[in-house]
Amino acid sequence: MQSVFRTIRRPARVEGACDYEESLRYDLLLAKWDLENAYAGFDYATDPDLIDCYIYQLNAAMKRYKYLLEKFSNLQKETLPCGAESLF
Repeated sequence: MQSVFRTIRRPARVEGACDYEESLRYDLLLAKWDLENAYAGFDYATDPDLIDCYIYQLNAAMKRYKYLLEKFSNLQKETLPCGAESLF
């Protein structure tokens, strides 16, 4: 079966040691990639079973992205200098 939609290449992991923030950024990038691919697949699905599959895939990708975004936001708030919380 040949795909009629274009998928973006999976983001490559940076070699070497990385800290928690870099790892979280990479996970966010992967979650965004999964979400974009699920939307692309859903847009071109015609079979009812495939549509259901992409709906589940979209829901899972959205929940993962939302979770990681919340973790990243909390990490950014923790690392802000004193007094900078009022900016948010």
